[in-house]
Amino acid sequence: MAMSFAALAGFVVGALAVLFYRNQIEAPSRTAVNDGVETGAALPQGVASVLAVLPSSAVVLDAHDRVLRASSAARAFGLVKGERLMAAELLALARQVRRDGEIRESEIDVAGHKFGQETTSFAVRVAPLGSHGQVLVLAEDQTERRRVEAVRRDFVANVSHELKTPVGALSLLAETIQDAADDPEAVTRFAGRMQLETARLNYLVQDLITLSRIQGAEPIPTPGQVSIDEAVNDAVDHCNTRAAAKDIALVTGGTSGLRIWGDDELLVTALRNLIDNAVAYSPEHTRVVVSVRPAGDSVEISVSDQGIGIPEEALERIFERFFRVDAARSRATGGTGLGLAIVKHVAAAHAGEVSVWSKEGSGSTFTLRLPAFGGTAVAVPPSIPLEAAK
Repeated sequence: MAMSFAALAGFVVGALAVLFYRNQIEAPSRTAVNDGVETGAALPQGVASVLAVLPSSAVVLDAHDRVLRASSAARAFGLVKGERLMAAELLALARQVRRDGEIRESEIDVAGHKFGQETTSFAVRVAPLGSHGQVLVLAEDQTERRRVEAVRRDFVANVSHELKTPVGALSLLAETIQDAADDPEAVTRFAGRMQLETARLNYLVQDLITLSRIQGAEPIPTPGQVSIDEAVNDAVDHCNTRAAAKDIALVTGGTSGLRIWGDDELLVTALRNLIDNAVAYSPEHTRVVVSVRPAGDSVEISVSDQGIGIPEEALERIFERFFRVDAARSRATGGTGLGLAIVKHVAAAHAGEVSVWSKEGSGSTFTLRLPAFGGTAVAVPPSIPLEAAK
């Protein structure tokens, strides 16, 4: 288990304090020049070695705020340039620690990180060292942790909102049925609506389970050869009833006999989500085409519709969890807002990718590109031929 920043900082402060204490006992009157800077106090042997192995940014300042030692991480993050500590907040904190002799902790945001981020967030601990005004500054990059926490909070808020709608509807319908106990027709009508809300809730829960299963970037537990033909036909069979209700023809075609290495259930889930979306956002009496073709060392599976299309400004966010171009329409069609996020993660779990082309009023094409089994997209005799869905 990785050591927390607080524990690591405590250990480092303690270790360096011992080194400085020993140094003061062994050479109380010694002065030293370190890296061409006269410090007024020797930097103990071993300090550089301690700082070199730290994963966090570490800086030792002298009594005049000059940098005696800085870890490579501190320089890489732009906290130190030459003999100067560049972050004004860190410098102010160091001076405060030097005045009162107390260890202080804080969180700061530093602009101009060399890796291209607008700001970098740091957890900081500053401690006095020895009796010559030297100060240790430890800073750990917390940017990714904060981003993950923000995503988690957003996810919990979205899930809570999505669950509240069907649960609230079920509660209201149950009360209505209770009040209409003497009206059999009303009871039947409201019971039907309860079934719809229950189904919607079930879809949401199942999508959440699927998403949590695949979004951890863990390897597929039991991979194997997956027939693209079988996966496409299974997904089409699942969507046939919904398509038939709108008189939408589901048509499959392309190269038969292609295979990938992965999880057949996950692939079917991804294709089903793409086809379901295509049907939901297509007008009646149109077609949804699922085509398969080899593409070098990959297999491409495309789902094309003649639907309403996606606005250009929404294309960048289309694979985000709970993102909906038209929230009202999505809920009306029974969508959970997780279908395309699942597709994205299924593609990633298979070392592949998903892309989209769309034009408002003309339709959309989603394309899954997955590594072919064996490294080359070679067709083998299919066990189930691709054919036009009935």
